[in-house]
Amino acid sequence: MNRQDCLDCDAADPLAGLRQQFALPADVIYLDGNSLGARPAAALARAQDVVAREWGMDLIRSWNTAGWFDLPKRLGDRLGKLIGAAPGEVVVNDTTSLNLFKALAAALHMQEHGAGTGRRVIVTERSNFPTDIYMAEGLASWLARGYEVRLVDSVDQIPDAIDADCAVLMLTHVNYRTGYQHDMAALTAHAHAQGALVIWDLAHSAGAVPVDLHAAGADLAVGCTYKYLNGGPGAPAFIWVPQRHQAAFTQPLSGWWGHANPFAMAPHFVPTEGIGRALCGTQPIVSLTLVECGLEIFEQTDMHAIRAKSLALTDLFIELVEARCASHPLGLVTPRAHALRGSQVSFTHPHGYAVMQALIARGVIGDYREPAIMRFGFTPLYTSFAEVWDAVEILRQILDDKAYDLAARRTAVT
Repeated sequence: MNRQDCLDCDAADPLAGLRQQFALPADVIYLDGNSLGARPAAALARAQDVVAREWGMDLIRSWNTAGWFDLPKRLGDRLGKLIGAAPGEVVVNDTTSLNLFKALAAALHMQEHGAGTGRRVIVTERSNFPTDIYMAEGLASWLARGYEVRLVDSVDQIPDAIDADCAVLMLTHVNYRTGYQHDMAALTAHAHAQGALVIWDLAHSAGAVPVDLHAAGADLAVGCTYKYLNGGPGAPAFIWVPQRHQAAFTQPLSGWWGHANPFAMAPHFVPTEGIGRALCGTQPIVSLTLVECGLEIFEQTDMHAIRAKSLALTDLFIELVEARCASHPLGLVTPRAHALRGSQVSFTHPHGYAVMQALIARGVIGDYREPAIMRFGFTPLYTSFAEVWDAVEILRQILDDKAYDLAARRTAVT
């Protein structure tokens, strides 16, 4: 494989034209879409319209005339197509952490008032994204009725950890450090056989890999929109509640947007029907509107085409790094098997942080996660094959020349 081969792949790429719908700096190879997606070109004009016309001119009338009030549900239906959800099962709102809190609380409540009475254990991985563990620990401590969070240290330990005490299995579908992808259907089926409910965090899945929550039999799911969905920094997250669980879904963040009649201004909470039960308070409309720009690009392709290119990009990156940087102490931590890989590749290096800072200084933007892991995210909507070649060449030069600063000061966000 040489650079011309990569250019030929780009010429034959059916998704190549979508790159033009993103605002990307000409001198940057952006391999961090697994942390913050690139800006859709349409987002700037959309933000200007929302601020200048909908807010500036129409003012409060835009809650009705511009459809602000229905935006979380309308976006939810568009996003739901990417994760195998039916209409009326997803809302875009709040943050992933808050939505996970809602989902956990609802699942524990369903167990306590159903067949799972007496189950007090939430099972998850020690390597799960920390906020997921923190939210579970926080909820368990507040309930103060013997609830606990059980952490497992390997994928192989998960099945045995789901026992008669387990109320909920909570997993991130694609691991944020390694890019390992769980078998969602198999683990969900196993948990159900043991009487547990299953919550999936799709932060590194939605828009990156095909997901079919209904086919997998999942119970609840959450995720963010600012990574592969390109919704913007800190963009609102989403929560999925299938119709079969909506009547039983209840959560303690009973804000007025989840009320059956919010503008009746009644002194007591009465939950609305359907997915609206997962809403809480007034939503950030400007941020919500930008999410729509990213979703519109996904509607021009499908997840199977995206997945095919993702695997080709990540295969190429692994092959080139291992061939051209073989003399350096790099360790692949991302699975080689396609079924076990998300849309990122992670390598360890003893000086991973310094190497990543050198890459960023040369215009190759990835990121770093402890311990010693350099992460490279591949977003098929805008990442090209030639960029993969160029990124590896720059990495090789940096490693060969030891052109990195071991005294590089850690930044707040790595």
